[in-house]
Amino acid sequence: MARILSLETSTSICSVALHECGALLALAEIKEPGAHAEKLVLLVDEVFEKAGLNFRDLDAVAVSQGPGSYTGLRIGVSTAKGIAYGLDIPLIGINTLQAMAASQPLNPGEFVVAVLDARRKEVYTQTFGDSLQEISSIEAVVLEEGVFASVLEKGKVYFVGDGADKVKEEIQHSNAFFPENWEQSLSAKNMGQLAFEKFACQAWEDLAYFVPNYLKEFKALQSSKNPFVKS
Repeated sequence: MARILSLETSTSICSVALHECGALLALAEIKEPGAHAEKLVLLVDEVFEKAGLNFRDLDAVAVSQGPGSYTGLRIGVSTAKGIAYGLDIPLIGINTLQAMAASQPLNPGEFVVAVLDARRKEVYTQTFGDSLQEISSIEAVVLEEGVFASVLEKGKVYFVGDGADKVKEEIQHSNAFFPENWEQSLSAKNMGQLAFEKFACQAWEDLAYFVPNYLKEFKALQSSKNPFVKS
């Protein structure tokens, strides 16, 4: 048995979930300014109350490790570290984009592209296959013609995340699909199975050295339409 508390604070939604062996037991989330700093601990208490459990019942704590909001990630990781240290339980880091991709059911041969809004015409993105295997690495890209051409030529592609609407404005392709309920991809409930798989193989983080993936190299983006932005 593995009961894992999951914290998702990398986007505008502050979300907390409690899973047992990957199955969702309770979920609490809110979308409002300042929620990450003011409501995260209250949401943790809420999921425990819903599940009829408490901190002593936890086997591990998982946290979205980025990319995403600098402030949100810092709050989430700090909270998760505090819980893990205080209870002497493992800390599990979850790729934000992979958790988002896990929200989209896929048939064989289909793909999902997770996209996080990075302001202006830029997004953080990563592509996954039908078993959630990584097809591309995490990267920051400028939305311009041909940016997702290689994967779109391979088959049906779903775009999920808070950058999906921005991508939709730029891409016109018969293989591109944009689920209307993309906000579901920002929920901590999507972290459950990923966290359980990491827990099972003891892929835990070092509390002393674990830091979020802020993707700072994003500042060095290169765009073919903007020669003044260097690589």
